[in-house]
Amino acid sequence: MNKNIHILLQHIFKTRALILATHSGSKESKVSIRPLMIKGQLSYQMSEQKEKQIFHRNLSDDQCLSWMIENIDRFKQTFLFTADFDYHLLSGKKGITLLKKPPTKTPQSFSHNRKKHYSINEGDKVPFLITLGIMNPEGKVYPAKQDKFRQINKFLETIEDVLPSLKEKKKLKIVDFGCGKAYLTFALYYYLTHQKNFIVEMIGIDLKADVISDCQKLAASLNFDIQFINASIDDYQSKGTIDMVVSLHACDTATDAALEKAIGWQAQVILSVPCCQHELLSQIEQESLTPLLKHGILKERFSALATDAARGQLLEIAGYHTQIVEFIDMEHTPKNILIRAIKREKPDTALQGQALEDYQAFKALLHIAPSLERRLKRGSYYTASS
Repeated sequence: MNKNIHILLQHIFKTRALILATHSGSKESKVSIRPLMIKGQLSYQMSEQKEKQIFHRNLSDDQCLSWMIENIDRFKQTFLFTADFDYHLLSGKKGITLLKKPPTKTPQSFSHNRKKHYSINEGDKVPFLITLGIMNPEGKVYPAKQDKFRQINKFLETIEDVLPSLKEKKKLKIVDFGCGKAYLTFALYYYLTHQKNFIVEMIGIDLKADVISDCQKLAASLNFDIQFINASIDDYQSKGTIDMVVSLHACDTATDAALEKAIGWQAQVILSVPCCQHELLSQIEQESLTPLLKHGILKERFSALATDAARGQLLEIAGYHTQIVEFIDMEHTPKNILIRAIKREKPDTALQGQALEDYQAFKALLHIAPSLERRLKRGSYYTASS
């Protein structure tokens, strides 16, 4: 096998980047492979079609990688779909030709029966949901709270997807910036402690003193080990290792403050849902984009997307495998983009160097100076040679 193909496969499996793989052109069979979670562990389901029969089997990380390395040559073409690129591999007499194209597939939850199964099911009598007024005492979700209930479960699906990167840990320390009324903070704590058997120390940070006071009382009544602190993101300091940083709907550059903290702590997992991105609205300049930028509403949406694209790229430069995925359907809220970043086990200077090159070209094209870059430079987390 071509050495570059071998390295590519190792990278895809190491970073858990695979969304779907398809193998065709063999007289014997056609094969598709997709990731899924089985009992909290990332696995891969292989579906192999031989004549009119389809056979399924589940493989571990290492087993799937080994199978691809050993078998990829016998298929005339292979597609490897990831969040960053689509890779098209063509096998011929002269070896394998690799074509790299823009991504066409969106990462999905790895869970079985995604539409039928919730992490928290209606009918379960969950004390914090009852206290927060989402469920009645019999576990029935109030009609007016169905959207909130679905949002909580969508968030927990995202958490399930990142658990493999935390599998070696029994105790987690989590910081939730801009926790607000803490619906998702309580849901995350409940899910990790009651369903996944982690020991969790959680800190919720918010600027509203009255909200923090209410959350403290609720945590105490539920016997949840959650500390709520009235502080700004910039002012909060933490001792020791932070395993996960959550920032949901921190306005404008407050999201950048949260990301800076997370990178500085080298948090293993970062989950951020930005909102109200105004910073780049007045910065973006590109004459070629005049048909788009001359319309206020389009420029506003484009600047928000550009902001999140820059954030994702800066996280890649800082050593994170980063995906930008849908958090919740547009019909429920327009703030539907989730930045999900997982710290790479080992630095990959080639990937980080390419990420830096791409970021600088993107920044120059739009004539922008994102807040997160300035913050990372100030904290010495970003340099021209990152």
